[in-house]
Amino acid sequence: MTTTMRAVAAFRSLPIEDPQSLQDVEVPVPQLRPRDVLVRVHAVSVNPVDVKVRAGLGDHGQPRILGFDAAGVVEAVGDEVTTLAVGDEVWYAGDITRPGTDAELHAVDERIVARKPSSLSFAEAAALPLTAITAWETLFEHFRLTADSAGTLLVLGAAGGVGSAAIQLAKQLTGVRVLASASRPESREWVCRLGADAAVDHRDLVATTAVAAPGGVDYLLSPYTRGNIGAFAEIMRPFGHVTAIDEPEGLELVPLKSKSISWHWELMFTRSIYQTEDMIEQKNLLAAVAALVDDQQVRTTATTVIDDFSAAGLREAHRRVETGHTIGKIVITRT
Repeated sequence: MTTTMRAVAAFRSLPIEDPQSLQDVEVPVPQLRPRDVLVRVHAVSVNPVDVKVRAGLGDHGQPRILGFDAAGVVEAVGDEVTTLAVGDEVWYAGDITRPGTDAELHAVDERIVARKPSSLSFAEAAALPLTAITAWETLFEHFRLTADSAGTLLVLGAAGGVGSAAIQLAKQLTGVRVLASASRPESREWVCRLGADAAVDHRDLVATTAVAAPGGVDYLLSPYTRGNIGAFAEIMRPFGHVTAIDEPEGLELVPLKSKSISWHWELMFTRSIYQTEDMIEQKNLLAAVAALVDDQQVRTTATTVIDDFSAAGLREAHRRVETGHTIGKIVITRT
């Protein structure tokens, strides 16, 4: 095997319009840890967290390979790997503490990697892992929903990647009614196709939610929390639950106290950051989602595929994600 590989890296924080914001580089092939698999990456997708990491680099001058979602083929395995083998087609969402997936080859711990759905192409598969993990952990670990659960779930930013996954998982695996926030006609059409029972408008969240759920909301998934706590306090039922995946500065939760509303944080990287004892749960849930996909209960959320696995292709994907108006996921694939 060669000792170097092609990758796309950022050296410092720059506007995405700057050609230097993401650059094609040649870097050493990663060395495997005992529980690592080395994956030849066929496709990746870009998430808001990719944009956030790039914006927070500062000017340290060292190449940072970005990227989390990936689908590819296992090319080598570490000495202690027991769950995967060379030749397996896999998908996963990576580890924020390690170099990213925007590269020819990527080393990742087997405990957060599963075999990809056999019914999906690499491009279709690369759209789902990070968002599916985030949605799954929110619904089933924080909200503790089951097939017997009732009540109403509100998904904010529902046409985005996490929302698109959450709608599908909630409809397939729980008994809750799903409301989805979507303001544009194309966004509303998308969330309804995914199974949302009704759409609300985040620009008038209190009024439109009151129409769709006069009795209030029991569960709320929020990627857009800034300035919304007062609205949450109005639309939530007593003893409801909110899970946030963003982290706005100066967050004030006191308005939620009188209704005894529970607040949860969700970061899908927590297990890999802290090497938790149950880290393999991410493999297990990805395997469960893959089965749902192959049973045609969950669909890919890939809506745009850029066939240009290069700095130019990734810059275009970042640019589109930065607009905040993407529906589903943007995938970059290797020809």
